[in-house]
Amino acid sequence: MQRRLTPPIITLRSARLAPLCRALGGAVFFFALLFLAEISQAIPSSSHPSPSYQVRHLEPSSWWIGMKNPTLQLMVHGKNIADLTPEIRYPGVTIRQVHRSDNRNYLFIDLHIGSNAKAGELQILFKQSNNSKRILATQTFNLQQRRTGSAQRQGFSNRDAIYLIVPDRFANGDPRNDSVNGYSDKLARDIPGGRHGGDIAGIAAHLEYIAGLGFTMLWPTPMLENAQPINSYHGYAATDFYQIDPRFGSNQSYRELVALARKKNIGMVQDVVLNHIGSNHWWMKDLPSKDWLNSDGKYTETNHIRSTIQDTHAAKSDLNQFADGWFVKTMPDLNQRNPFLANYLIQNAVWWIEYADLAGLRVDTYSYSNKEFLARWSARIMQEYPNMTIVGEEWSMNPNVVAYWQRGNENRDGYRSAMPSMMDFPVYQALHTSLVGDAIKPADMMTMYETIANDFIYPHPEQLTIFEGNHDTPRIFSALNEDLALNKLAMVMLATLRGIPQMFYGAEILMTSPKQRDDGKVRGDFPGGWSDDEVNAFIGTNLTPAQSEMQTFTRRLFNWRKQQSALHGGKLLHFIPQDNCYVYFRFDGRQKIMIVINRNEKEVALQTERFREIIQDAQSANNILLDQTIQLEPIMRVQGKSALILELFSLPPMNVRGQ
Repeated sequence: MQRRLTPPIITLRSARLAPLCRALGGAVFFFALLFLAEISQAIPSSSHPSPSYQVRHLEPSSWWIGMKNPTLQLMVHGKNIADLTPEIRYPGVTIRQVHRSDNRNYLFIDLHIGSNAKAGELQILFKQSNNSKRILATQTFNLQQRRTGSAQRQGFSNRDAIYLIVPDRFANGDPRNDSVNGYSDKLARDIPGGRHGGDIAGIAAHLEYIAGLGFTMLWPTPMLENAQPINSYHGYAATDFYQIDPRFGSNQSYRELVALARKKNIGMVQDVVLNHIGSNHWWMKDLPSKDWLNSDGKYTETNHIRSTIQDTHAAKSDLNQFADGWFVKTMPDLNQRNPFLANYLIQNAVWWIEYADLAGLRVDTYSYSNKEFLARWSARIMQEYPNMTIVGEEWSMNPNVVAYWQRGNENRDGYRSAMPSMMDFPVYQALHTSLVGDAIKPADMMTMYETIANDFIYPHPEQLTIFEGNHDTPRIFSALNEDLALNKLAMVMLATLRGIPQMFYGAEILMTSPKQRDDGKVRGDFPGGWSDDEVNAFIGTNLTPAQSEMQTFTRRLFNWRKQQSALHGGKLLHFIPQDNCYVYFRFDGRQKIMIVINRNEKEVALQTERFREIIQDAQSANNILLDQTIQLEPIMRVQGKSALILELFSLPPMNVRGQ
């Protein structure tokens, strides 16, 4: 949060001294003058601000006692602030070191917050030198008490299901903030790339709907201030790392949203961008140092070839262009090799976790940042919150590239990451191509089988986040040629394969988009989120029969999933697809579930004897999708383009292989 402060300074005015001159003799007056001068240097006054020294930004502006890491680095920004020396007089808090960059308008102050420090408000005094008593600027800094159990907070896991939304497109709960003075990107709902008015109030009003669908985690795309002239709605071009965009709400309303979601058993996942900022970030008017941005602060586009990080044959110039190139011209690329910037980004993530009480982080464009920094960043978060979950976006269909970044992977170059989870783009691709094929081959369930067979590459495949689509991909219903049956098959796999499922808002009501990437249209308005919408999906008004059917199917599927231990921590055993029919089992010591995905257009007959090693002597099962008990016959008939989910009964002791 920005704090603009004009520090008060007491000065001696000749007009105020005139009466003293007349009343006192020379010697007495001389000593009185010295006394008043001493006071004027030691005590600030609110009536005569110094125009030379102002603290314009102090980030972070608050912190917490009792953190595992007792150190904190403050960034102080103000005209010529580096000329001054900071001082803190607060029990338990000491200044260990003061750093100055090549920009005189910045100071970096290393604090040590001891175990004896108490919560409270302290003052940072800025003086001309260490020995000076003249205070030229002051700044308030708050130390707060942590929530009970904050360090042990639980992240999301394969027990959870994540609902992804674009806040600007989900629901407009407060039309008063649709357009805000000082922000040029105004409400323009008729423009796909314009702001449509969705906000925090709209999300809060519909948490019950999200919980009712069976989702236990909410991932909104970034809501930090994006004071960009156009396309500010998506949030991926931050202009202030400590401020919620006022068109969404405020820092306080965001914190209240997280608290309200927790009451409904929904955790909040915050979207974090480490790689870049918006071109209108306040830094851009006064960079903290000459090397704050990559490519000497000049636009040089990245080549987007993510594999250069792992490629042992990659040309250094190609590697540098990927890592140091800008994402787009309006998103300056941050140089995390700068130690002050690295500290800033680490502390910002910790600050939001503590301030808002987050359940997890999702990191955008993960591999584009400096990889040594990423190792340090992820390690610091996990040291402070050992049960936290962070998921990184590595948009690669190559499982070797994705696995490189996951915690526990034994990389040839010795690189060690602390990231618990990564976005599973290989499974995303397989989910689509197994059902509709691609330009090279037709639909084939072997695609999914072979993708899951690659799980030996990952140290923890069960912790990967799988998804049917997101804000950067075509809507799944459109990608599957608007085939309702195929859409259901995709959702069944999403809910029952290993990993943590994530669904993009609107998939449950068959929202559509172009098949080619078109961000503004992919991120369409959720029907019912605006008061004048004729269709209201939140309450089911005016949905088509297919939309209602899909919504009911999704609600039943994910609410059922919430209670299934075999899906949360169980193993996976799968069989080579035959007749384009993929059969796999999820099981643990208490439960055994059989999933059948028939991609055939026609009915198939499955011989259950083939699965005897896992079925063993089970005689019956609960057909979850039809909510009926069936007998396990020697031949099971499965309709074309349909799925079976069978919870097997009469389970004997199990001794079968599985991942």
